[in-house]
This record gives sequence, structure tokens and C-alpha cells, in this order.
Amino acid sequence: MMWFFAILIVLALGGIALLAAGKGTPMSEVYDDRPDLDLPPTGPIRSDDLRRVRFSLAFRGYRMSEVDALLDRLAGQVESSERRGYEDVD
Repeated sequence: MMWFFAILIVLALGGIALLAAGKGTPMSEVYDDRPDLDLPPTGPIRSDDLRRVRFSLAFRGYRMSEVDALLDRLAGQVESSERRGYEDVD
């Protein structure tokens, strides 16, 4: 009787392992929940583009405040560069 329960437990664990490995019914469709980077695919990146960028959250990722501060600084530099470029054209 003891062998019967041992075999039953091994079969149950094997069935659980098969399900965990995906051999049973398929799992639900995977979808990408990360925000799209709203940057132009070609051409220059403008200061407004940098201000709209948002990064997805990740475990042990970057500190959002530091990333936002850097993006603000870069946007300011790009904006001043854009202004200088417009003044040169006039």
C-alpha cells in the first residue's frame, strides 16, 4: 500500500511539473504593458520630446526622480540649443 501512495505522489508531482512547464493548456496571451517611448523614429529629438518621455517601472530599476531630473536638464540644454539655432537663422 505504501508503494501505491509513493507512485501516486510521484505521478502528481510529474503532472504539476508538466503544467508548470506549459505542456498543459496554454497560458493567457502575453501583452506588453510598458509605455511606448513617444520619440520620433527619425530626425532630431527636440526638447518637448524629452519632456514627454516616460520609462516603465521595473524591480530594482532606476530612481524615477533621478531620471526625470536628467531628462529635464537635457530638455533645457536642447531647448537652449534650439533657440540659438533659430537666432542664427534670423
